[in-house]
Amino acid sequence: MDIIDMARQSGMAVILDARIGREEYHSVCGSLSALQKFADAIRQTPANHKTGGNRQERPRAWGPK
Repeated sequence: MDIIDMARQSGMAVILDARIGREEYHSVCGSLSALQKFADAIRQTPANHKTGGNRQERPRAWGPK
């Protein structure tokens, strides 16, 4: 499932949905209860269960390393 769709289904609003060149930008906002529903949905996705798959982490774009 698409993460943006998961956010919408959790009650969050997509307030920015744009593309500049090849980059896509999305911004969402919502209540704390919507954030909790989103976190619960993420925890229940098969990709987050430890199955030994090759899940790659995205490099950090900011902050200390």
